[in-house]
Amino acid sequence: MTDGPLVLGPLLRYVGETEATVWVETAAHSLVTVACGDRRWHAPTFTVKGHHYALVIIEGLESGTVHEYRVFIDEVAIWPPKDSAYPPPVVRTLDAGRGARLLFGSCRTTAPHDADGNAAHGVDALRTLALALARSPGDLPDLVAFLGDQVYADETTPAMRAFIAERRSLDEPPGEEIKDYEEYAHLYRLAWSDPANRWLLSTLPSCMIFDDHDIRDDWNTSYSWHQRMGRTSWWHERLMGALSSYWVYQHIGNLSPAELADDQIYRRVLEHARQTEHAQQTEHARQTEGARQAEHGRQTEGARQTEGEEGADAGDVTAAGAEAVGSPFELDLTDAVFDLARRADRDPDAYRWSYRRDLGGSRLVVVDSRAARVLAPGHRSMLTRAETAWLDDQLTGDVEHLLIGTSLPFLLPPGLHDFEAIDEALANGDHSRPVSGAAEKLRQVIDLEHWAAFNDGFVEVFELVMQVARGRRGKAPATVVFLSGDVHNSYVAEVTDARRHGATSRIVQAVCSPIRNPMPRGLRVMMSLFARGLVRPMRAITQRSKNVPSPPYPWQVTHGPWFDNCLAELTVEGASLSMVWRGGEVRGEDAYHPVLTTIGRVRLGPLDGSADAPVT
Repeated sequence: MTDGPLVLGPLLRYVGETEATVWVETAAHSLVTVACGDRRWHAPTFTVKGHHYALVIIEGLESGTVHEYRVFIDEVAIWPPKDSAYPPPVVRTLDAGRGARLLFGSCRTTAPHDADGNAAHGVDALRTLALALARSPGDLPDLVAFLGDQVYADETTPAMRAFIAERRSLDEPPGEEIKDYEEYAHLYRLAWSDPANRWLLSTLPSCMIFDDHDIRDDWNTSYSWHQRMGRTSWWHERLMGALSSYWVYQHIGNLSPAELADDQIYRRVLEHARQTEHAQQTEHARQTEGARQAEHGRQTEGARQTEGEEGADAGDVTAAGAEAVGSPFELDLTDAVFDLARRADRDPDAYRWSYRRDLGGSRLVVVDSRAARVLAPGHRSMLTRAETAWLDDQLTGDVEHLLIGTSLPFLLPPGLHDFEAIDEALANGDHSRPVSGAAEKLRQVIDLEHWAAFNDGFVEVFELVMQVARGRRGKAPATVVFLSGDVHNSYVAEVTDARRHGATSRIVQAVCSPIRNPMPRGLRVMMSLFARGLVRPMRAITQRSKNVPSPPYPWQVTHGPWFDNCLAELTVEGASLSMVWRGGEVRGEDAYHPVLTTIGRVRLGPLDGSADAPVT
């Protein structure tokens, strides 16, 4: 972290075939400029709660080209630092004819990268990859998708707790957890300031979506949970700070320039930028005219002095007038962003956090599986009707591969799916109060709140996917792949006998979790059992109960689970996909320079009998 004019970033966020966006946080109101060669793009900062931000939109690039870029703040070169140990940051535009490569993963705690930090949290897979890519920067993927829990608001580190203690007593609610926007801003600063990760985020495009720990563990698990949290003295302020900071630090970078122009809040930023540019042009014209008049005045004064006449110095008067104009004001979005957070909390349809990215011949649809939930007993669903309608519009064929990003795995290990479905039936069915109360308590204690626990939404989305896979929404893609995190283990699952159900696409769940937050060893045995040994017993229980729905299409875990910290990479190879999960390992005594390791490798061919590559 630095005390200079650049507080955080730059983060390279959206990159398309001809456009890109670069996000920064600055120390003060300023004009931020991104330069590629002799071309420049500008954005004035806006402010939220006294913090200053800019999202610079870069336009007019050519497809499939690479451009080094620099960042200026008020015309002073700020990034990259002159003494940087890392390669220059670049913008590499997408090429529609190139197979997409993207990283994905979730769950990354912020802790030191020394021996003690590694012992407690494991090696940071993101930072390990950053160090490797810095040695070979020409091998950058097209995108990294962070699928939740980029910051932990409810499990703070010593550095974060020290900051909190400077502001308030840790003995007052919410104690060591994040309380408000100011604390969230510092939390993001800690998460994104490590030099290696900061370089990687400046040169590798990223998209993001929240999960529970970005807000709080079990966020929107159930109506009961929502009511209980609403009765606390601190939850409202926490949620307002969480959603507001998420919009600033994560969400706006997910959007293309066209989507930013349509966004109900960000269009104010763009309009203010246009007004600022107009004011600057007007000011430049005034100064130019003032200089002309001053020069004319000096010439006239010289003539008068030659003639022995006295006169006023017109240049002084004009200069004073120019200074009085001043610089344009900074747009304060605090009220607008917090009002958005309040409306989004009351009505999930007030704002859409989901979005879509096109990656050459493939498509990535990122779905909000937290804020868009319907929690009313008897009407529970992972998505509102409006959110389901939006997803319906995105899930079409005529693409090579359809990728669906959702923080929570859509296809859990079958045994765990059935366990959550049983708990859901007990919590919401016609049972005695002690039974339903115990099921609700169990749901909250051990996080039984994935898609299986919102069965109506699960079945509806599954049918949409099957329509795509059957070729009823355009030509069926080679694969439909859910990309997810959350569960602190990584695995691949696949719908079995897809052809028997009329599908010509492979329907796959790929999970990568955690990037840095390993599952306790005692829970690993249980997760392995749910993936393998408990599948048949749990399925037998569900089939004997009329209140527990059976999944419409069976699936099984084909690879994993793996419990290492890791980051996955997916590569499009025509009709096939290859995926590799990589982690980090310290060899010797140098904890700060771990080396990449391969945890798992899977190749998915089309549904034509092509063999998949074995796990290595």
